[in-house]
Amino acid sequence: MSQKSQPRRSALMAELTVESRRYMAAYALFNQAVADHLRLHPTDLQCLNLLGLEAAPVTTGRIAELTGLTTGSATRLVDRLERGGYVTRERDTVDRRRVLVTTVPGRMAEIGAVWERLNGAWAAMFEAYDDDEVALLITHMRRTVELSARQAEVLREGGDTTAAAGRG
Repeated sequence: MSQKSQPRRSALMAELTVESRRYMAAYALFNQAVADHLRLHPTDLQCLNLLGLEAAPVTTGRIAELTGLTTGSATRLVDRLERGGYVTRERDTVDRRRVLVTTVPGRMAEIGAVWERLNGAWAAMFEAYDDDEVALLITHMRRTVELSARQAEVLREGGDTTAAAGRG
């Protein structure tokens, strides 16, 4: 990086830090608002979101992996979702020792309808970007997901997140 661009880069990085904090807070508050609207806990809503991305029913252990919860907390989460009619538990037909958690399509459709109503505004915002910018946003989101997962894991293990920042 040239000497000339260093002050601009520093200013941009400072602005990025501020806007990142605003973005994370806005998303957390938005997620809370959606969860409140659906009368769900925010973690339960995100669990349902992640379950909707899975190709097949999963175990409670897999839910613990996806959410970063302990298996005990994941079990309590599944209990709440089952009471709410969002998931069912069924014995695995191949391995009867395993219990699989399956989303209930009708309840997932209710959540999907809320997202569908909100998606128009998001789609309109993304229309302002050209294909290269959208590709950059996708790359950024993928990297953010990966880095967030690594740093969350390090935090749960009681370690230093600066080491997690450089990996990958």
